[in-house]
Amino acid sequence: MKNTFRQKTLKNGMNIYTHSTSKFKTTTFCLFIHQELARETATKTALLPFVLKRGNKNFPTSRSLNLFLENLYGTNMGGDILKRGETQILQFFMEAINAKYADEKDILSRGLAAFRDMILNPVIEEDGFKKDYVAQEKDVLKRNIESLYNDKFNYVIERCFQEMCKDEAFSIYRYGNVEDLNFIDNRNLYGYYRDCISHCPIDLVVLGDVNEQEIEQIIEDTFSFERKEVKQVETKFTPKTIAEPKYIEEKQDVNQGKLAMGFRTNTRYGEKDYYALMVYNGILGGGTHSKLFQNVREKESLAYYAFSRLEKNKGLMLISSGIEFNNKDRVLDIINQQLDDICKGKISDYEFDSTIKSLTNSFKEAADNPSMIISLYLDGIINGVQETTEEIIEKLHKVTKEDVINVAQKISLDTVFFLNKK
Repeated sequence: MKNTFRQKTLKNGMNIYTHSTSKFKTTTFCLFIHQELARETATKTALLPFVLKRGNKNFPTSRSLNLFLENLYGTNMGGDILKRGETQILQFFMEAINAKYADEKDILSRGLAAFRDMILNPVIEEDGFKKDYVAQEKDVLKRNIESLYNDKFNYVIERCFQEMCKDEAFSIYRYGNVEDLNFIDNRNLYGYYRDCISHCPIDLVVLGDVNEQEIEQIIEDTFSFERKEVKQVETKFTPKTIAEPKYIEEKQDVNQGKLAMGFRTNTRYGEKDYYALMVYNGILGGGTHSKLFQNVREKESLAYYAFSRLEKNKGLMLISSGIEFNNKDRVLDIINQQLDDICKGKISDYEFDSTIKSLTNSFKEAADNPSMIISLYLDGIINGVQETTEEIIEKLHKVTKEDVINVAQKISLDTVFFLNKK
């Protein structure tokens, strides 16, 4: 995508970002409501999109809304919760076919009206949300939170970050916690919703073959609701040097060991050496060419999987591996050897070139996917960065091995978490 998004701020403080492209036959709308990630609000925030999806004054049931969307050429609409650094984000999306490919020319305006109703026009009962909807969605969210325990792959990653960031907001699960569900009812949830709509930053991103000025006007007409002073919501980032890593072991009835290692990279998205960090992560554990895959999994056959990934908004890196229980120490030794090798500049041309090629391909693929384009742009909004996928690729190609070695010196191991058998 060579063109950047066009930005407009409405009188109520809501931001619109539009990008017109003939690349896609659909138009995608993503509305983001940003909230600080905090224990006292996380569960209420997580519950909101699911209650709002259940029905609104014009479409009081999910079935009535779905029937309308089916008749609107299969328009897709929904909502979820995102976690970006220490920001918890309510995400609402709509994807509609471009009117050029349909007989009906007011698809977008009709779709946007329904989209607005889902977000701003909920079913009200006794000065709160509809009681049945809140009760049912609380039960669904409870099961969703509890299901993490049975998903050992993601459970270990979440537990590592929880222990690593114990005194930081980042330790909070994006769907909140079961205990706080007991204190939520239809009235206090509705009051919290009204506060979020009034004060939280709201961004609406539009991507498709649209006339930017026309769509901005439609959105302004549709979303010109009254708001109050918009608060600042930021994801905190503090560089941290770790003197002594924490080692934590948890025992469960499992048949495979799960190892997670959490690192402080002291580099976040928006800083000039972030692109070197991306290359570092790719060399370490970003694919079949990486040191972790080749040395832990292939050569030694010690792992079922081994990879590393970045948390770009918080400046963290995670290594995750599935191993036999008695191989933990050997695996840790080999992983630490790979980290040490990169710091010493032991990076082959194959590892470096394959990483650049892999990252380039992944960003080119992202440029062909509307949701990926918008996700990347959301990270840019959060971190104050405006760049296209082409610009990211160009910066990656300028990274040298020396840059990777330099960024490696800033990385320190914070926490090792191991899920062992009972």
